[in-house]
Formats: sequence, structure tokens, C-alpha cells
Amino acid sequence: MEEYQESNHSENGWTTMLAGSNRWLVVAVVALLGIAVVAFAYGYHQQSVVSQLTAQTATANASVSQMQGQLSALTAKLNEMTAAQTPAPSTQPSAASASEQSAETSAKTPEAAASPSAGSAKAAPAKRTTAKRRAPAVDKKYAQLQAQLAEQQKQLKETQEEVAKDRSELEGTINSTRDDLNGSIAKTHEELVALAKRGERSYFEFDLSKAKQFQRVGPLTISLRKADTKHKSYDLAMIVDDNELQKKKVNLYEPIWIHTESESQPVQIVVNRIDKDIVHGYISAPKYKPSELAAVGSASVTPVSTKSPANTPNPQEPQQPQQ
Repeated sequence: MEEYQESNHSENGWTTMLAGSNRWLVVAVVALLGIAVVAFAYGYHQQSVVSQLTAQTATANASVSQMQGQLSALTAKLNEMTAAQTPAPSTQPSAASASEQSAETSAKTPEAAASPSAGSAKAAPAKRTTAKRRAPAVDKKYAQLQAQLAEQQKQLKETQEEVAKDRSELEGTINSTRDDLNGSIAKTHEELVALAKRGERSYFEFDLSKAKQFQRVGPLTISLRKADTKHKSYDLAMIVDDNELQKKKVNLYEPIWIHTESESQPVQIVVNRIDKDIVHGYISAPKYKPSELAAVGSASVTPVSTKSPANTPNPQEPQQPQQ
């Protein structure tokens, strides 16, 4: 009877151990799901912000184009007004010819010359008054066009400043989002050492010469096909999961993200120096494989189960039924 009670007591202890381990496993799964939801929401929020800023920039560019068109139209009108004012001196020869004709007619008929001279004397003040009336009207229109042109230029300047501000904000948001999603990029060996000290990922430096053969660097097999020192770009070939891929015209410091079947996170390729027919850079890979992460997760649960047998009075008691 005592042996039966002891075995029953040990079975209850193991049941408590299993229940505690399952509870902590459920808590860990819920925590991982919460982290994944938060990361997805943050990425979606950043993407929506970038889309809004892009739309604002497009609208500002459209308004700038419209303002430039209006400015061009006002400039054309000013040119037309200036061209309309320049032919005024050409009326003097016609007046001289008219005076010559009147002198000829007066020489022929002295009596008839008296009446045309009086008519010409009346017509001259009339022409001067009309010219004086037209000149203020033209000046007034010219002043209005100048004022309108100045206003358009002011609005154009304000729009350009707004576009520059939106562009700087958009670039800052894109850079911050890129840093959050892609992580830091090392431009020198010292920066790479600093990244490696974080212990988040594994880093493999390489010096890759131009060749058709492939070279194994860390988890990838890569080959340099072209190095353009003038434009600071290069062409790269790689073998990923038995598939040969090509990346052309990759800029300096531009990260290449590769998703493989054997890695839980993407692998990053960065070239931070481009010389003639040779490049220098590094490959960043996840520090742990999925199998290792699973092993670490199971190991983190086992210490919790070791605390539950504290309810048993003697740890050697489960061995008595075996005797």
C-alpha cells in the first residue's frame, strides 16, 4: 500500500512538471506571435508614411510645373507688350512725308494751303492727346503684368521651398526605414568589427577578383563579373540553392539581400570598396540556423520543469519501486 501511494505521488509530480512546461511553452509562443504582429504593424506604418510623402511630393511637383507654365505665359505677354511699344518711332517719317506733301500743295495753290495748314494744326494736338492716353494705359497694363509676374515668382519660390522640405523629410523617412529594416552597413573594417561585436549576426569579409570561377564565402558562392571604378558599381554572379543568379550595376554600399532555404533570415552582401577588377566587402548571415534556434528554445523551457519537482519530499523516492 505504501509503495502504491509513493508511485501515485511520483506520477502526480510528473503531471505537474508536464503542465508547467506546457504552460511556459504556450507563453513563449504567444510572446513570439506578439512580437511578429508588432513588427508587421511597424513595417506597414512606415510604408504608409512613405506613400503619403511620395504623394505630397508628386502634388508639389505638379504645382511647380503649373506655376512654371504660368510664368512662361506672363513672360511671353511682356515680350509682346515690349514689341508693341518699339515701332512707335516709325511714325516720324510718315509725318515728314505728310508735311512735304502739304508744302507741295501749298506751293501750287496758296489759297488752298491755308485751309490744310489749319486742319493739320488741329490734327496734331488730337494725335498727341491720343498718344498720351494710350501711353498710360500701356504703362498700367505693364505694371499689372509685372505685379502679377512678381506674385507668381513668389508663389513659385514658396512651392519650391515646400517641395525641398517634403523631399528632405521623405529622404529622412526612407533612410530611417531602410536602417530599421536592413540594419547598419559597415563601410570600413573597423565598423565591421563593431557590428560583429554586437553578436547579432556572423560576418565574412572577402576580396573578390574578376573571374568566371566561383568563390565560397561564408554561406554563399559568388563570382565577380565586372568592376566599374568610374561609376562605383559592379556585376555579381552567385549560386543560391543550386540556382545561378545575376545582379548587375550594384552600387557601392548597396546591400544585396538573399533569402535561402537553409537560413531563417536573409543573407546580406555589401561591397564597401571597388578597385580595378577587384572588390572588397563582406557577407552578413544569421548567427543561428533554424535547427539551433529550435534547440535553444527547447533548452530554455527545460529549466522551468526542474523547479516543479520541489513538491516531492525526497528525490530518491521514485527509485524505490524499481528495487
